[in-house]
Amino acid sequence: MKHFCLISLFFFWIIPAAFSQPQTLYEIKSVIDFFNSHKLQQGDLKSVLVESDIEGSPYLSDDFVDGSLYTTSKTRYDGVAIRYNVYNEQVEIRSDDGQVLGLAVPDVIERLEFGGYQLENVAYSSAKKVKKGFLVVLEKGYASLYSGPRVQFIDTKPAGAYQDSQPAKFVKRPDEYFIKVGKDPARIISKTKDIVAQFPDHQKEVAAFIKKNKVRINQPESLKELIQYYNNQLRQ
Repeated sequence: MKHFCLISLFFFWIIPAAFSQPQTLYEIKSVIDFFNSHKLQQGDLKSVLVESDIEGSPYLSDDFVDGSLYTTSKTRYDGVAIRYNVYNEQVEIRSDDGQVLGLAVPDVIERLEFGGYQLENVAYSSAKKVKKGFLVVLEKGYASLYSGPRVQFIDTKPAGAYQDSQPAKFVKRPDEYFIKVGKDPARIISKTKDIVAQFPDHQKEVAAFIKKNKVRINQPESLKELIQYYNNQLRQ
């Protein structure tokens, strides 16, 4: 059983002037520069659902891992201790003195790289709504493939006539998969027809590839092969 304590997230207040001049290449800075170039301001305390005695984990990976943070102003900060809370869709950063800080303005972040993961802040459609958030990059190109990790919180269940009480827990659910083509929002893939519809310029070829190679919507490796086929051959 994992034990979690209630943590309070301090919010970053981004200095507008720091992001006023986009650059062609990323300007590389250190984690010290990251904290020095942002005003740390304690806003309303935001309770994160990580009470003690909750089984499982809400995180993509439990530990903070040093990684890189890329901003929309084309600045890259290296050596940032990063963790991603899947349940709360919250990027968490740990300061040198051990404080856990939350990004109050995540839209200034273009992508994160840590622990073998690359998370990109993208617009995506789900349940007929367009949202913006962090998805895991699986394949990148004119057509891109993303996964959306999911964690469900199941509350405590009291004892019943024939059942013992059950503690609250976080349960990992199967990832969702999204395909993004060009500048369109990434779209969730729930059936094979969704994949074909994403490629109006080559629907016949894509459908044939799916059939021949037995591409499945819940198998990321076969989806990656499809995206590579489209980017490398159909887009030539």
